[in-house]
Amino acid sequence: MAKALLGYVGGPDPRMLSEMRRLQQRVQDLENELMKLQAENDALIAVADEHSLLNSIDLDQREPALT
Repeated sequence: MAKALLGYVGGPDPRMLSEMRRLQQRVQDLENELMKLQAENDALIAVADEHSLLNSIDLDQREPALT
């Protein structure tokens, strides 16, 4: 009787299993998207850091090159 109350009448529900598989695939897709976006963000941060480093060099205040 306890099994009937909990819904265990004929084994696992195929709809629940397919929904679980769909959700697992969705989680995997989102994790892949997150990794891709993190890589893009890291690349953008590197470019921004390089750009700010180049802007911090004052070309009028350069020291002469030693020869």
